Amino acid sequence: MQVFKVFFRIIKKNLGELSVYMIIFLVLAVLLSSINTGSQYNEFAQTKSKIAFINNDKTSALTDGLRDYLNENAIIADIKNDERTLQDALFYRDIEYIVKVPSGFSDKFYNGEKAEIEITKVPDSISGVYMDNMVEKYLNTARIYINNMKNISGEKLTQYIQKDLSKTANVNLSAADAVQTKKYLYYYNYAAYSLSAILILGVCIVMFVFNKLDIKRRNLCSPLKNSSINMQLILGNLTLSLGAWLIIVITSIIIYRKDMFTISGGLFILNLLVFTIAMLSISFLISNIVKSRPATSAAANVVALGSSFIGGVFVPQYLLGAKVLTIASFTPTYWYVKSNNIISSLAVYNAQTLKPVFTNMLIVFAFAVAVLAITLVVMKQRKTVS
Repeated sequence: MQVFKVFFRIIKKNLGELSVYMIIFLVLAVLLSSINTGSQYNEFAQTKSKIAFINNDKTSALTDGLRDYLNENAIIADIKNDERTLQDALFYRDIEYIVKVPSGFSDKFYNGEKAEIEITKVPDSISGVYMDNMVEKYLNTARIYINNMKNISGEKLTQYIQKDLSKTANVNLSAADAVQTKKYLYYYNYAAYSLSAILILGVCIVMFVFNKLDIKRRNLCSPLKNSSINMQLILGNLTLSLGAWLIIVITSIIIYRKDMFTISGGLFILNLLVFTIAMLSISFLISNIVKSRPATSAAANVVALGSSFIGGVFVPQYLLGAKVLTIASFTPTYWYVKSNNIISSLAVYNAQTLKPVFTNMLIVFAFAVAVLAITLVVMKQRKTVS
C-alpha cells in the first residue's frame, strides 16, 4: 500500500490549506446552532394591513357594511381624499391598499349592473392578495343575496353578510421542532461549499503530483503494476471523500444530537453522501485538466463558490431568477440543495412525498456517472497524446 500511504502524506503536507474550508464551515455551523434558539411559535395570529377606504358614493348599508367588514380585518387609516396624498402614502408604505367606492356604485350593484370598486395596491404584495380576497368575498356574498332575495333591505343584507362572513376556522400549528429543522437545513446546505472545496483541492493536489511526467515514468519502472497504483489512488480518493463526509456528519450529530436520529436527519445524511460521490467524480475530472498548482486552488474556489451561489447554498433558490436556476440545474449542487429543501418541509414520509427526494438524488448520482465517463475519455486522450 505504498501509493496509498504516499497519498495521505501529500494530504498531510497540505492539511493546513484543506482545513481552512472545514474550519470556516464548522464556525458557521456553531453560529447557526446559537442563532434563533428562542421559543417556538405554537399560536396563529392574524396580521392586519393598513388600508385607505374612500367612499365617493352615497351612504348606504352596502358600502357601510363593506367598510365595517374591512375594518375588522385591517386597519383603516385616516388619510385625506387626495390623489397625491394617497399615492405618497402608498409609496412610503404608510398604507398598503386603497379602496375607492365610485359614485353610483350602490345603485348599479343593487340593479345587477356592472359595478366595480377601484383598487390600488402595492404590486405583488401578500397584503394586496389578502385584501383582494376580502373585498371579493364580501361583494360575492352580497350579490348572492341580492340575486336570490328580491327587494331585500339594506339592513337585512348586511346582517346576512355579517353572519356568513363571521364564521372562522380554528388554526392549530404542529408542535414539531421547525426551528431545529431549519437550522440543520442550513447546516447541510452550507456543507456543499465546504465539501466541494475540500474534495477538489485535495484530489487535485494529490493527482497533480502523480500526474507529473517524471513521477509517471518512475512508477512505470517500479515493480508495482499500473493497475495496483490506480486502485490505491482510487482507494485514497474514496477514503478522503468519506472522511470529509464523516466529519460533517459527526459534527451535525454533536450539534443537533437526537434530531439527526430521525427520518429527516437520515435523509440529509444520505443526500450528502450521494453529493459527495458526485463531487469526487468532478474533482477527479478537474485533476486531469488543471496543469499547475495555482490553477488547482483557482478551480477549487471557482467551482465550489460558483456552484454554491447559483445552486442555492448562500442565496435561497426561491430568491434566484429563472435563468439562474436553469443554469444551476446543470450542477449537482442545485439538485442537492433542492432535495434538502424538500426534506426539511416534509411532515409525512411515504412513497409519494419521498419520490422527488430520491429522484433528485438519482440526478446527482447521474452527474457522478456522466462526469466519470468524461474523465475516462480525457485520460485516454491524454495517454494517446503522450
